[in-house]
Amino acid sequence: MTLPVPLWLHTACTDPYRNLAREELLLEAVQPGELILYLWRNCHTVVIGRNQDSQRECDIAALEACGGRLARRLSGGGAVYHDLGNLNFTFLATQECYDVSRQLSVITEACRLLGIQTEVSGRNDLTAGGRKFSGNAFYASGGRCYHHGTLLLHTDISKMGRFLHVSRDKLARKGVPSVHARVTNLCAFCPGLTVGQMSDMLIEALGTVYGAAAQPFPEGRLDEDAVKGRASFYASDSWRFGRKRPTGLHFSTRFEWGDFQLYARLCEGCLRDVHIFSDAMDSDYISRLPQALENIPFSASEMARAIRRAGQGGNEEISLSIAGWLMEELCAETAGAIPKR
Repeated sequence: MTLPVPLWLHTACTDPYRNLAREELLLEAVQPGELILYLWRNCHTVVIGRNQDSQRECDIAALEACGGRLARRLSGGGAVYHDLGNLNFTFLATQECYDVSRQLSVITEACRLLGIQTEVSGRNDLTAGGRKFSGNAFYASGGRCYHHGTLLLHTDISKMGRFLHVSRDKLARKGVPSVHARVTNLCAFCPGLTVGQMSDMLIEALGTVYGAAAQPFPEGRLDEDAVKGRASFYASDSWRFGRKRPTGLHFSTRFEWGDFQLYARLCEGCLRDVHIFSDAMDSDYISRLPQALENIPFSASEMARAIRRAGQGGNEEISLSIAGWLMEELCAETAGAIPKR
């Protein structure tokens, strides 16, 4: 197998909306036979997953009162806090060059070069000393893919607990009492570690893993005016906050693959204004569900059928788990009653 040509781009920009816009345009720009490593930082920002409920995941008022910003990314997964002590990475490639295991090995190799022993843990985490220092998420569009994540170097972890609303159930499943107990900074294992050192090690590890010295991403291949224009989308309230969730029906639970909330109105026995929120990694499937359930009769069998149909040819495991759970929830209700949850 021929490995892709490794390229890297490190931006000094700390604006979350421009950085997310640049990431999206890099995905459009990546060519067959190459892999891009994009390194970036955001200043005082909470970034939520594509299908998450901003009000549920973040104390927005407290964040904005301190000059922070809320951003939403294209990928699935959960909310994260970014400051200048956190280095973000994104691997971008066409489908044939995309290999999450190899990409993760760039991170673990960079840590090894710094004398830090790390492990891949759970669905999308990297740990050191049994604590998480990196969460990862994934996105694909038009035959191109990216894999991005955080690297906690010397982040103010206390602010994670202040601004992020992490459910007790999620923490219980991780076997920890708080966010602070679950995460760690890499400077705890490599005192004095700087963003510059970590960046240099990542670029060196990129060359090692892909068998050729990594080269800078060519200037001029990315239109910074286009980045600026696209940033307005990421900064918009309609993208960051989404539509206001309706009152009426509400179902909520947590699966092994993530949390799930369904909101809808009931009109003439059918679902209307369906909203689905989730930190599931499969952001595309979750995004399809509201349309799949719109105008469906409020019936266990009809809703389960629509959910399974939306998962055909995609993530059938998630669709079956949601459908089965809803069948149990609705069948447990008194016939004709509207659940109050």
